[in-house]
Amino acid sequence: MPSLPTSPAPWRTTPAETVRQALINRREIALIDMREEAPFAQAHPLFAAQFSLSRLALDAPWRLPRRDVPIVVYDDGEGLAEVAAARFQALGYGKVTLLEGGLQGWRASGGELFKDVNVPSKAFGELVEHELHTPALPALEVKALLDAGTNMVVLDARRFDEYQTMSIPGGISVPGAELALRVRDLAPDPATLVVVNCAGRTRSIIGTQSLVNAGIPNRVAALRNGTIGWTLEGLSLEHRQQRRFGAAGAASRAAASAAARTLAQRAGARRVGAQALDAADPPGRTVYRYDVRTPDEFAAGHLPGFGSAPGGQLVQETDVFAPVRGARIVLADGGDGVRGPMTAHWLAQMGWDVAWLDGVPADRHTDRSPWPPTPAVPTVAGDADLAPPRTNRYRRPYEGTDNPRAAMQAYLDWEYGLVDQLARDGTHGFRVLAAP
Repeated sequence: MPSLPTSPAPWRTTPAETVRQALINRREIALIDMREEAPFAQAHPLFAAQFSLSRLALDAPWRLPRRDVPIVVYDDGEGLAEVAAARFQALGYGKVTLLEGGLQGWRASGGELFKDVNVPSKAFGELVEHELHTPALPALEVKALLDAGTNMVVLDARRFDEYQTMSIPGGISVPGAELALRVRDLAPDPATLVVVNCAGRTRSIIGTQSLVNAGIPNRVAALRNGTIGWTLEGLSLEHRQQRRFGAAGAASRAAASAAARTLAQRAGARRVGAQALDAADPPGRTVYRYDVRTPDEFAAGHLPGFGSAPGGQLVQETDVFAPVRGARIVLADGGDGVRGPMTAHWLAQMGWDVAWLDGVPADRHTDRSPWPPTPAVPTVAGDADLAPPRTNRYRRPYEGTDNPRAAMQAYLDWEYGLVDQLARDGTHGFRVLAAP
């Protein structure tokens, strides 16, 4: 690997307005914040993706798969951007520039700054609720229904490890992409009330609206404000629970697949056949290939060249899984025809060029390599010296069970304001599909 320069090169800069126009026009661009997660979470542009210097050689190959993609790096005056540009160049990235003026340059140009992490997805979730009036029930009402023995199920749309940390009493772990596939078996009686929760708001909104969009006969509602709302009302949570979804029946799968395919097509996602796997990548395009099934299914065998991104988390963490805005995303679901198109219908509404694979034979799922991959050269000279302290990880107000009440309430108040921030920002390109 080429040695790094001992002093920063006179790096070219890109004005903030040029970045904004690329985002608005959906031209490929990666806006990279080189600060650690905690300062990043305090202020950043909407589509900025956070990278760490200490992990650059590990994360760049899978998060930025095309070496000639335009990359704009910045910091807030710490001197990280120049070092990062040199490291990107050493890793083979040929179109790296610095954001003119860094974070303060973005602010001075009139650019909107957002707090927290995974903001594009959270802002989109708030826009969905704002536009579609996604049904929701407050914590005290859900608790009263549970205490009364109401015919209902509570489905937790988070990752299983998050569900195990804390969950609503009686709740079942059904991560987001699994909801439309599994709900008909978990609530076969149309009279059963289905309540979807997460820790805060986004995954419960998207999960609930997924079931509404899919046209299930049951009444569906989000648990308003998730486990945060539950905790703020002084209600008790369960811990270390093991309740998980079971297999999907043939009739349930068929109904879910028909609904999911229709939704994907309405949203503008493309269906591609097995032959697409053999086609070369289009020149000059970044293509992300993700398997949206559960991590266990992925580990048991997946299509070569596909990474693991369970559908609910892919929608929740687009800035992590696809930091190149304007890229193409191709989804695989093992052939069930539900999780791929359901995930695609959300990503298309978020402005992505997205396709889902259909008709891929089971014997193609032969790869068992782990994800993310380990590059041949795992480090760049000097990484260890610049590795930041672990204290720079951002503590989410919705994780764990010991967060201050004021922090949880402030987080909810921030989420409520995201729709107005989107309007001020003007780069998002989101559109919300009307419910069927």
